[in-house]
Amino acid sequence: MPCPTAASTDPPATIRMVDLQAQYRRIEADVQARIAAVLAHGQFIGGPEIVELEARLADYVGVAHGIAVSSGTDALLVALLALGVGPGDEVVTTPFTFVATVEVIALLGARPVFVDIDPATYNLDPALLAAAITPRTRAILPVSLYGQCADLDAINAVAARHGLPVIEDAAQSLGASYRGRRSGGLCHIGCTSFFPSKPLGCYGDGGACFTDDAALATAMRQIREHGQDRRYHHARLGINGRLDSLQAAVLLAKLAIFDDEVARRGRIGGGYSERLQGQGAHSTASADNGLLLPHIAPGCSSVYAQYTIQVDTRDAVQAALSARGIPTAVHYPVPLNAQPAYAGYCCQDCTPVAARAAERVLSLPMHPYLTDAELDAVVAALLAAIADSAI
Repeated sequence: MPCPTAASTDPPATIRMVDLQAQYRRIEADVQARIAAVLAHGQFIGGPEIVELEARLADYVGVAHGIAVSSGTDALLVALLALGVGPGDEVVTTPFTFVATVEVIALLGARPVFVDIDPATYNLDPALLAAAITPRTRAILPVSLYGQCADLDAINAVAARHGLPVIEDAAQSLGASYRGRRSGGLCHIGCTSFFPSKPLGCYGDGGACFTDDAALATAMRQIREHGQDRRYHHARLGINGRLDSLQAAVLLAKLAIFDDEVARRGRIGGGYSERLQGQGAHSTASADNGLLLPHIAPGCSSVYAQYTIQVDTRDAVQAALSARGIPTAVHYPVPLNAQPAYAGYCCQDCTPVAARAAERVLSLPMHPYLTDAELDAVVAALLAAIADSAI
């Protein structure tokens, strides 16, 4: 396919950042039928859809246990509670992620310890991990950002030497593979989100935890049910963290097309990179036009929860794209150790790679229903915006 130039055609009438309407048109009959079944049996909490969803998700990820919960944030909270994380403990994590990752640590009275990111993948840098571990460290919580798994083999190896559990925040990476295994099943506990815009999203909030450890699975099931081990008997501290049956019904409808959507995401992400590489952009070093593409590590695939580039003149380019009708987003403009609520946990200049990325990252429209014409239009508008910003 020939690469477009900055002089390509005007963008189509509407390009969406995420197109849930196109997805719904494809699965409308199945969604409606599954919702109707829930309305008919009336088990809105703990219905048969929850049992089916948990089994299918566990099988998909490749673990023994799937535990459906009320959100991706609650998935992380449930996992930390199951591991006994509490006041005075430390949890090593990344500063370059959505706030939920760190929020749950602090809410438990523990201290987030920030480790800088790999400049190529944006994920926690395993080479810096050991130096952050202290006698107070209780767990390691890497994030698989933008749809690509963190380097979990390297992270697990460090964790094993120190006798620490690892929780993968797979909110953006369900469907991605890492050395022949799937995200969510790569460490002690995997946690994901079903927020509507995620690769597998419901029509509200939802999430899940995954593990091969039967004791942890039991603990997490109890925690999501107010700590109950049987009705009105509370064996441990818990929360109201249940996924409802209607959201499970939606997710079951979406699971039927998930493999196809993951493949489409891979093709579209590759289509962006192919077009932009033809214009001098690279994924390993800044090009002449200051444009850096996503780097997919060997042995990995990305589900492209976002297609995120770096560009020197980010704000000007974003404004120019908006003027051309191209939506974009910045994930994330401020590292968490520079956020007011968490600045006291780490000096802002201790994570220079994350700080640099925060100044330059820009996410382009990304969903399984982008057309070739829309890809051409986004790339053409991006190249024109970069050229204009350099004048």
